[in-house]
Amino acid sequence: MNRSISLHGRQAPWTRRRWLGGCGVGLLGLSLPSYLALRSQATERAATGTGFGRARACIVLYCWGGVSHLDTWDPKPHAPAEVRGEFQTIATAVPGIRFGEHLPRLARQMKRLAVVRSVHHHCTGHGKAMYWNRTGHAPPQPEVAANLPPSVNDWPTLGAQLARLRQARRGLPGTVQLPYPLVDNGTLQAGDTAGWLGSAYAPLVVRPNRGKPYGGISRDLGSMVFRLADGVDAGRLSARRDLSRRLDHLPADNAGVRDWIRFQEQAADLLTNPHIQRTLDLEREPPSVHDRYGEHLCGQSLLLARRLVEAGVPLVTVVCAAGDLNGSVGDHWDTHGDNFNRLKNALLPPLEQGSSALLDDLADRGLLDTTLVVWLTEFGRTPRIMGTGRDHYPFCYSVAFAGGGIRGGQVYGRSDSQGARPLDFPCGPGDLHATILHALGIPLDSTLTDVQGRPQALCDGKPLPLFS
Repeated sequence: MNRSISLHGRQAPWTRRRWLGGCGVGLLGLSLPSYLALRSQATERAATGTGFGRARACIVLYCWGGVSHLDTWDPKPHAPAEVRGEFQTIATAVPGIRFGEHLPRLARQMKRLAVVRSVHHHCTGHGKAMYWNRTGHAPPQPEVAANLPPSVNDWPTLGAQLARLRQARRGLPGTVQLPYPLVDNGTLQAGDTAGWLGSAYAPLVVRPNRGKPYGGISRDLGSMVFRLADGVDAGRLSARRDLSRRLDHLPADNAGVRDWIRFQEQAADLLTNPHIQRTLDLEREPPSVHDRYGEHLCGQSLLLARRLVEAGVPLVTVVCAAGDLNGSVGDHWDTHGDNFNRLKNALLPPLEQGSSALLDDLADRGLLDTTLVVWLTEFGRTPRIMGTGRDHYPFCYSVAFAGGGIRGGQVYGRSDSQGARPLDFPCGPGDLHATILHALGIPLDSTLTDVQGRPQALCDGKPLPLFS
């Protein structure tokens, strides 16, 4: 049987004979030395390619709970039914590349996308897997599935790293998260905070003022949601702020106190600064734009993310799911039960409508080439369906990139016939992190200083060769 894969944007036909041919160690018709040379050249191109620094901002679409790669980015139509699942596949705008049937809008956007099908790590718990993907660094005891509550010893999330390294414009925060913090059974998660950088660099959590909410539980847990309380206008808030300053005599010689004061000031600025208020006001967008993104909290959060990066926020994370996994109950990607109905009815429609509209909107405004868009998650699903659901599977999963110097129309890496292991070009969360930093023009040998004053290497991965 002939099939084809996309390797760096080119279609390469293969058969069992070609796979086994050549020197006996051939890969896609390449000898092992040629294959290794190709990998080396790809890494060199990534390190020196024109994609370095093309992006001025980044929007991360984070799918909390673990997107099933087999039902979305990496379907296996020839696998047994218990692996391929209930969904059919559809053609994309690039011949030879297929998606799950419930991604029709993103399939039409394939010429803008770079899909990575060979990501893997070995954290089977949501929290630690998210930590690795969101910070670019392995969590403590990655082999232990238990979640990790936040501490000052944690690696800061990517947005906090960028907030420390790149100044936002016009008093805007360095990083914003929409619309929820990441929570599992009521507990905030390490990897979703500023960790040892301190709360001054923590993501500011903003909830759009419109859009149908996700079903399930989404807890704030002390995170500031930036909207004025009923009956409190900007003038009253400013007066309260002045009174608080006169009454508050907290000693500011403690680093934690200084961070909190700075964070509080940023929060007040968001609520009183006219420029920021205009940015946050979704009612300034015409109804046709709201309709394109979808009147769902996912779509409206993505619309607000576009407004924030356009205004000058370096990195915005949009949590495309209910905020609390809550024992796998609700509209999030941890679909242990009723996987296929939850995907096709509640999860995939708002994600793909909103993210497709985001790509078009950025392109129409001349922003796509300078805005990196990343679809990220913590892991995929088990290859074999369990009843009507799935389980956690970090050993092979998929993510996607667009904009910011990314060369569209390509698939990087390949999984085996059941989506269980990477077959070629395996990569890990550190490499995804390096790819994002590379696109943003952040030198990978940069360091950050932790809470004990020690320099920490920003990145331990290598950028993927996805760039134009």
